[in-house]
Amino acid sequence: MPFETVTGYCWPQSAVGGGTVGLHLSSAAGRPVSVEVARCGWRRDVVWADTVPADFHPTPHGAAQDGCGWPVAVVLDVDRSWRSGYYEVVLEIDVDGKRRRSHAFFVVRPQIGAPTAPMLLALTTNTWNAYNDFGGNNLYTGGTSVSFQRPMSPGYLYKPPGEGRRVTNQADYDPQMTAHRGYVAANHLSPYAGSAGWPDWELPFLQWAEREGYAVDVVLNADLEEHPGLLATVGEGGYSLYLSVGHDEYWSGHMRDTVEGFIAQGGNAAFFSGNTSLWQVRLEDHTPEGPAATMVGYKGFYKSDPVYGTERIGELTSFWSDKEVDRPENRMTGVSFTRGGYHRIGKRATRGAGGYTIHRPDHWMFEGTGIDYGDVLGGASRTVGYECDGCDFTYRDGLPYPTGSDSTPLDFEILGTVPAPHFTRTTAGRPPPPDQPSELEYIAARVTGGGREPADVERFAHGHAVLGTYTAPSGGVVVTSGSTDWAHGLAGRDEPVEQITRNLLNRLAAPPT
Repeated sequence: MPFETVTGYCWPQSAVGGGTVGLHLSSAAGRPVSVEVARCGWRRDVVWADTVPADFHPTPHGAAQDGCGWPVAVVLDVDRSWRSGYYEVVLEIDVDGKRRRSHAFFVVRPQIGAPTAPMLLALTTNTWNAYNDFGGNNLYTGGTSVSFQRPMSPGYLYKPPGEGRRVTNQADYDPQMTAHRGYVAANHLSPYAGSAGWPDWELPFLQWAEREGYAVDVVLNADLEEHPGLLATVGEGGYSLYLSVGHDEYWSGHMRDTVEGFIAQGGNAAFFSGNTSLWQVRLEDHTPEGPAATMVGYKGFYKSDPVYGTERIGELTSFWSDKEVDRPENRMTGVSFTRGGYHRIGKRATRGAGGYTIHRPDHWMFEGTGIDYGDVLGGASRTVGYECDGCDFTYRDGLPYPTGSDSTPLDFEILGTVPAPHFTRTTAGRPPPPDQPSELEYIAARVTGGGREPADVERFAHGHAVLGTYTAPSGGVVVTSGSTDWAHGLAGRDEPVEQITRNLLNRLAAPPT
C-alpha cells in the first residue's frame, strides 16, 4: 500500500505585502489539510492557520522538469504587516489517527525602494531547486532543467535533530560518511538533502542575526533577476550590504549583473557561502504571475545546450569559469570552487582542522577576537566544511598573495586558508563511470580549455578554502568566507566567529557617510 501523505508548493514563491501566494496541494484520499504559516527567524511567529479542503492529485510524469500543475487549494493574502523573511508552510493530515506532515515555503520580499533593513539576504533557492529530486531527475541525476512549481523532497525545508544532520563530518574520522548517510536513511530524506535547503545554513544564520539585533530583508535568488531594482540603490532608499549564506552554487547572468552592479555603485557584499556562483543557469518559462517557472542547467551536457556554438555562448549553462563562458566568479566574490574543493566530507580532508589558519590577524575583521598569526579560526565548531572556494596564490615572505591568473583581484587580501581538495576518481562518494572524467579532471579541462593531461589536472589538485576580502574601485567592500559552513560557527556560538561577523555587519551594513 503506498505511503499516504500530503504535499504542496507555493506559487509564486515570493510576494510583497498586499500581494498573494497560491498554495497548491495534493492530499491522500482528499483529506482536509491543516495549514499553518509562520515566519521563521530567531522566533517562529505564526501569521495564519486554517483547515483547507484539498483533493488528491498524482505527481505527473516529468514533474521535475515541467512542474506538477496542481490547482490552487487556497490563496494566501500577504498582509502588509508581515515582515520580510522566510515563511514556513506546515501541512498536516490525519491518516487513521497518525499525523502526516510536510512543508512548503514562500518569501515575503521588501518593496523596491522601501527596505526595512540595511542588508539584503538572497536565499540560495536556485541551489535548492537544482538538488530537489521530487518528481524525477535533478541536475545531478541527468536532468538539464528543473521546475520551481513542485514540492520539495523531504529534508530540504525541515530536518529533525540528530547525529549526522550536517553533511560535514563531525567525527574524528568518517570517510564513508556513515553518520550522515545513516541519518538520511533513518529519517527518510532525499539522499541529496544534505547538500541544500533552508535548515542547513540560512536558518541558523538568520536565527543568530535576529537574536543579535540585526535586521535582514530576505528575497529569493530569482528575485535578483526578476526584481533587479532591489539592489539598484546603495544606502538611503536601498541597501548597504548584500548577503549570500550557505551553498549558493547556481546563478543566472542577470543575478550576477544585479549584484555586480550593486558593488560597482559602492555597495558592500559578504559571501558567507561556498561553491558560490560556480554554475551559470538560465531562468525561463515565465508564468502569468510573473516569475520564471524553470531553471535550465545543462552542466556536463553543455554541448546539448541550444546556445552552444552560437553568438549566445556567454549564456552557456556551464561553469562561469569555463573558457567558453569566460566570466569567472572570482571577479565578483574573489574566489572560485575551481580553486577550492571539499573539507571534512567523505575522503577529502577527512581529518582536516575544520577552521582557517590565520595569516593576517591585524585586519579590522579580527578586532576584539584575540586571534594571532597561525591560530586556527572556527575549528571547534567546524566553521570550514563541505564545499569550499579558493584562488590561485603564491607566498612572499611567508604570506599568501593572489596571482590574479584566475581573475581574483590583485588587491584581494588572503586572511586565512585551509586545504580543501577536489574529488578524484578514487575519493568521490559517487565515482564516475570509467568513460567519464572525475570532478578534478572535468574542472581542469573546462577551465583551461584543454584536455585532462596530468600537468593540467595537477594545477587544480591542491585547493583551499580562502577567507579574504577586496575593495572594488567604487569603494564597495567584498568579503568571502570561502566555505559553505560559516553559519555553523554562529550556530555553535564560536565566539571569534561571532565577533568577526559582528565586525563585518557593523561596518559594512552601516549607512554610507
